[in-house]
Amino acid sequence: MLFRCTNCFGNVVYSPETGKMFCPYCSGTDTQETLAVPNTVNCVNCSGEIQVNDFTSATKCAYCGSYMIFDERVNGTFTPHLIMPFKLGKERVKEIMRKEFGKKLFAPDDFLSEVKLSTMEGMYVPFWMYDFDTHYNFQGRGTKVRSWRRGNTQYTETTYYNVLRDMDASFEKIPVDASYAMEDSTMDLLEPYNYTALEQFQEKYMSGFFSERYNYTAEQLEPRASAKAQNDTEALMQKTLGGYATMVPVSKNMNVTRKATQYALLPVWTYIYKYNNQLYPFQINGQTGKVVGNVPISKKKAVAYTATTAVVWLAIGLLIKGILGGF
Repeated sequence: MLFRCTNCFGNVVYSPETGKMFCPYCSGTDTQETLAVPNTVNCVNCSGEIQVNDFTSATKCAYCGSYMIFDERVNGTFTPHLIMPFKLGKERVKEIMRKEFGKKLFAPDDFLSEVKLSTMEGMYVPFWMYDFDTHYNFQGRGTKVRSWRRGNTQYTETTYYNVLRDMDASFEKIPVDASYAMEDSTMDLLEPYNYTALEQFQEKYMSGFFSERYNYTAEQLEPRASAKAQNDTEALMQKTLGGYATMVPVSKNMNVTRKATQYALLPVWTYIYKYNNQLYPFQINGQTGKVVGNVPISKKKAVAYTATTAVVWLAIGLLIKGILGGF
């Protein structure tokens, strides 16, 4: 589908700043009507050819700039249960990037330029979100050590304990990204999101952004989500084992039960900077503004800085020598 303005027939998009649908051509608010987008690779607005892959669910026409949502890829088994609307617009993300990296001395000159930053795009990344119950039975042997001095003699007393713990824990909305293109480690670093902002899925939130349907099924990604639940359960258990000098596990038995799974779309801004024929991708959490990425180093600026520093120190050395020579 395509959201068309009833006033000027421009493409209406979702505005993170206002939380409403907005027409950038006539500044109309909530003036949209929907046009069906057939299962085609041609733009419904200008008929230009659109490049899509097997998982694309929302994209932008390279010719007229219209954002389109492919109905068959957000319906049926591909209908998301939840969506987290973008909270940060592009201009706000530009400010975040400049604040984050503006003091990087050796960054290329155009790294934070308006032209380059304007190429960033917002994308809804597919996630599976899992609810788990865990039951953990722990048995260990702990020690507590007491020391004291009497006269010239140092005494140490070690007491041994059989430690038993039986714990239940519940987890809701453990996220695992379901996109092949997105690095799992990068998506993990973008967390956490405030999941209370999740809403029931509505197509209108996708207008103005790119999106993919899930690349992996919930069953394929469940082991990764289960591992997160197990790690968090272990961390909770360790918090109950404080106060012992040592703790040696004797037996550890954990059961993990999946309660529910939901398909969700989460917002990510992507900025891909090319420098010396190498791509430097940056991902920005579309809700919190957290940035993940590594800034390239301009060798020319680094060499110039080193040379300048050397000249300054040489000048200081000569000045000191001249002063001392005057005595």
